[in-house]
Amino acid sequence: MKKIFGAMIAAMLVVCGCTSNATQEEKASADYQRPHLEKRGNVTQLIVKDKPWLALAGELGNSTSSSREYLAPYWQQLKDAGVNTVLAVVSWEQTEPEEGKFDFTVVDNLLADARAHDMKLMILWFGSWKNGITSYIPTWVKKDTKRFPLAHTPEGKPLPILTTLGENTREADGKAFAAMMRHLKEVDAKEQTVIMIQMENEVGLHGHPRDYCPLAEKAFKGAVPKQLIDWLTANKANLLPETRTAWETNGCKTSGTWEEVFGKNDRTAEIFMAWNYASYMDRITALGKAEYDLPTFVNAWIVQPEDTRPGNYPSGGPQAQNHDIWRAAAPHIDILCPDIYLNDYPEILKLYARSGNPVFVPESRAGQNGAANAAYTIGALGGIGYSPFGIERYCSEKSNDTFNAFYRKAGSIADQILAAQAEGRIGAAWLKGSNPFKVKDEIRLGDVRIQCELVSSGMRNGGAPQLTGGTYDPEAIGYVIAIKNENDYLFLGSNVRVTFLPADGKGYVGLAKVTEGEFDAQGQWIEGRWLNGDEIQLRYDLLYAVEEGFSGQGLNFGKPAPQFLKVELFNY
Repeated sequence: MKKIFGAMIAAMLVVCGCTSNATQEEKASADYQRPHLEKRGNVTQLIVKDKPWLALAGELGNSTSSSREYLAPYWQQLKDAGVNTVLAVVSWEQTEPEEGKFDFTVVDNLLADARAHDMKLMILWFGSWKNGITSYIPTWVKKDTKRFPLAHTPEGKPLPILTTLGENTREADGKAFAAMMRHLKEVDAKEQTVIMIQMENEVGLHGHPRDYCPLAEKAFKGAVPKQLIDWLTANKANLLPETRTAWETNGCKTSGTWEEVFGKNDRTAEIFMAWNYASYMDRITALGKAEYDLPTFVNAWIVQPEDTRPGNYPSGGPQAQNHDIWRAAAPHIDILCPDIYLNDYPEILKLYARSGNPVFVPESRAGQNGAANAAYTIGALGGIGYSPFGIERYCSEKSNDTFNAFYRKAGSIADQILAAQAEGRIGAAWLKGSNPFKVKDEIRLGDVRIQCELVSSGMRNGGAPQLTGGTYDPEAIGYVIAIKNENDYLFLGSNVRVTFLPADGKGYVGLAKVTEGEFDAQGQWIEGRWLNGDEIQLRYDLLYAVEEGFSGQGLNFGKPAPQFLKVELFNY
């Protein structure tokens, strides 16, 4: 009897112990802050479970996430490609097929499958607008244009675009979005699988600079809202040049109609639309954040080279020239992002990094071009992350091998990248053989100028074959990320040669030790070859090299496949 009683007590202690441990684990999980944005050093980082997260992301095709069966075979392919964050659509039409009756099957399927593959999610809320067009709204909204009014042309013709002035639409969209966020909090606050939310998609009016529906006509002829005037006045010293010009041209007036304050022109019409899109979306965002306060962003259909006026691109969207208006109207939206498919990626992205706007690119290219874009986003501008569009369609194709390799390598040093971003110890170069022709760049870290040059072939002074200068392949795209550590520099590069100069211009910088290697699953450096001789001698015209301030040696990332190199430097 004593033995039985003792066994019972022991079993109870085991159970109690397990319960206690489980409770402690749940408490530890509950103690995590929700995903949020946090300023660290000069950059803003995405914090997930109290640690910064580098989003090596990929956006699914618009309709892919609507079917769990369709998406199922792609999860492992994405995981193998180095993707750690998936951007997936959740649409209003699937969430609320009947008014007031919500169905979160798509959300729950995405959560289950992302968790099964140890991946994070960013949900794209496709409600009132997608690419400026209204197509993801429920049928009951589509059929009732009296209750949910449309935008109009100057001739009074309705467009297949919901007007921003429809209060019923705004509140209905907001109600559905809030219901989804409430559901997310219930099923994901502990796991934190969903880490950011995109509001709508590439909003703005097509065809004309502004909306001419009766509601819009009345608003345009009315006074500029005091909220906007007060914001412009309070931030006058720090306005973007596009805003300053529009306001100053008419004398920085602090009251009046839109045309009295900003003038009779297309820019005024665009500012009017920006105010109304941002106000509409801020209301929806605020309703959602009241339920579950996750970071939110919007994405811009950016101005194209052939565009001559607003309406050629979606007028009033979060394009770079409209950022001040969006900040004034939409304080609940955290990031104003660009979707970039144009060639001069660095210059465009810089426009979206102004005024402290955090950097994240939700749509762009994959392939070698995409790898260079991602490297620049993360390394040069301290970006939260990067995401090619339609990633599932080509992630396992041969043409995407170098992009996948970059993601896998960047993922293996994500903690180092994030720490270096916060501490200002990271830089990057983006190089291209044509359109634009950008074959040289420089990174400054500490007391060293890091000269980066696109792969090339040809002859230099002295007649000997060199690995710098000469003819550049117009198809070549190169990049390098540089991280300064306490005793060495870590480089991740492709199609680039790297040389070093002293920042103060005195003496020379030599290569003390160069090694190649990889990082294991725990982030530990696994050293490979020690490189010397032909592997680091970039120039043999030493007299000319010395005159130019170079040692003649450097790092050779002479192929598209990315590679890690570590280098210790010395001065002489």
